[in-house]
Amino acid sequence: MSNNFIENIKDKWIKKNDLPLFNSGDTISVFFEIKEGEKKRIQSFKGVVIKKQGKGLTKTFTVRKMSGEIGIERIFIFNQPSIKKIEVNKKGKVRRSKIYYFRSLRGKKARV
Repeated sequence: MSNNFIENIKDKWIKKNDLPLFNSGDTISVFFEIKEGEKKRIQSFKGVVIKKQGKGLTKTFTVRKMSGEIGIERIFIFNQPSIKKIEVNKKGKVRRSKIYYFRSLRGKKARV
């Protein structure tokens, strides 16, 4: 009974695989919807994927971008209904799945 209930919830909430495949080191643009009062608009966040983690409903990915000299990281949930589209801009080649060392790099060294 409990297992069947969990499967029904997953089927209801998990979005189908309409997102492109991407890995750590890839540069992506995430388009998501923002509500401001009664208005809705779509905003983009372009950066390098630092990590992917979790499974099922809790699967997340972290994107990092530089705004001037300040690094900004944002965590997105794969099944988040506000995510409208993800574009893979550039494939990157890295040897690790979680590139935390990327946070301390500056300038030309911070390229993937």
